[in-house]
Amino acid sequence: MAETQNVDILIIGGGQAAPPLARALAKAGKTVALAERKYLGGSCVNFGCTPTKAAIASARVAHLARRANDFGLRIPQVEVDFAAVIRRANEIALESRTGLDRSFENSANPKLLRGHARFLGRNDAGFDVQVADRRVAVKQVAIDTGTRTAVPAIPGLDKIDYIHAGNWLERTVLPERLAMIGGGYIGLEMAQFYRRMGSQVVVWEDGPRIAKKEDEEVSAAIQQFLEREGVQFRLSAHIQSIGELNASGVFVATGRKPNTDDLGLDTVGVELDRHGYIKVDRRLATNVTGIWAAGDAHVGPQFTHTAWDDYRILMSQIIGDGSRTTDRIVPYAMFTDPELGRVGMTEREAREKG
Repeated sequence: MAETQNVDILIIGGGQAAPPLARALAKAGKTVALAERKYLGGSCVNFGCTPTKAAIASARVAHLARRANDFGLRIPQVEVDFAAVIRRANEIALESRTGLDRSFENSANPKLLRGHARFLGRNDAGFDVQVADRRVAVKQVAIDTGTRTAVPAIPGLDKIDYIHAGNWLERTVLPERLAMIGGGYIGLEMAQFYRRMGSQVVVWEDGPRIAKKEDEEVSAAIQQFLEREGVQFRLSAHIQSIGELNASGVFVATGRKPNTDDLGLDTVGVELDRHGYIKVDRRLATNVTGIWAAGDAHVGPQFTHTAWDDYRILMSQIIGDGSRTTDRIVPYAMFTDPELGRVGMTEREAREKG
């Protein structure tokens, strides 16, 4: 018979909001468990913010070294050791992840449970959740399961070993010709990275412009400085088959998909939008009393700092005075070089709102 554990609050998924939320709730006197099937830290620590910025830093050094003459310096030759660049990024990610793992070692509250978590249904006090071979009876649940790469239905894509945000750190051989499918934030950051490492890079975007959430002149400026570095663009491009890309490597960066499809949310009636994201109110509460959501798995902006702020909102709602909500102005950056930074509405959005 499966072991049963009773806790006040179970956090499903170890994203950016989860570890601080677990510790804060436990400090406030709640019994807390955190279920994670793979790595703590979410996308930011394991393949997103932390390692990408490490790799982008290496790429910037290579770029500046090639421009040494502009600064009155002589560097006869710049050689990129791509495997070493990837190894360095991996090591930095591992250091962050190891620190998180150690913070939960020998901790009875909050308790880290390793394994996939899935709702089984309701009970008299709250909810039953299966975590690996363990059954957890819980009063409240916070979901912080994040997202994964959304893979487009391009004929032939399933036949190749393509690169994406979740596996790029496993690829230590630099593609000679890289097709970047998607001209959003991830696609543009990584297009510049691979170009500066030495790849020929073509960005394929199905819309008329890149960075389509930004104003048109901003999109045009980004495209211009990337083109000056040799990145090519194919806009309004509907890819008929993977063969037309004429590339030795393909990076899929066409958006994200929420990790909500195997949580058993239907057993408790949690509402999702048409893309699978969890619907929440300004308090991060779902339509089911006692179930909350944090981070990228719910409808709203997908940034590390919003996930961190979600933890503070949930603490305010569950333990505090309930004053913190998602009524917030969100700043963000895209780490191309030069970087794009923005806060609040775009000019287009401002005009639309009068």
